Amino acid sequence: MKRTANAHWNGTLQEGVGEISTQSTVLNKTQYSFKTRFADGIGTNPEELVAAAHAGCFTMAVSAALTQGGYTPGDLTTDAILTLDMQSLTITEIILELKATAIQGINEEQFKEIAEDAKANCIVSKALSVPIFLNVIYA
Repeated sequence: MKRTANAHWNGTLQEGVGEISTQSTVLNKTQYSFKTRFADGIGTNPEELVAAAHAGCFTMAVSAALTQGGYTPGDLTTDAILTLDMQSLTITEIILELKATAIQGINEEQFKEIAEDAKANCIVSKALSVPIFLNVIYA
């Protein structure tokens, strides 16, 4: 299976503009620029897209692991907070904040073990080389 995306850029780094599109067309010529990446412009940026991909992948991995364990997943919500060091222009960490409710038959300790395993083994986590931290709120 292959997934594709396309980026187009025109102009200098600070004054130029670009567009990002995905195979699914969910992103279709979506604007990105220096301002959307390093200030408060309208559009997206690569770091935001990495965080979104990580949140989505991890949450699906938690759901899959719960299902495989015989549990029915309830509501799972993950915020991915990606830190970009502006001095070195390096992603230094990603914090996954998972909120879970309405999962019958599992205690908090078991749930946290499943979440930790998903953090380590989701496809996007395995593709990244930065520290990944997990905070779990289980109700």
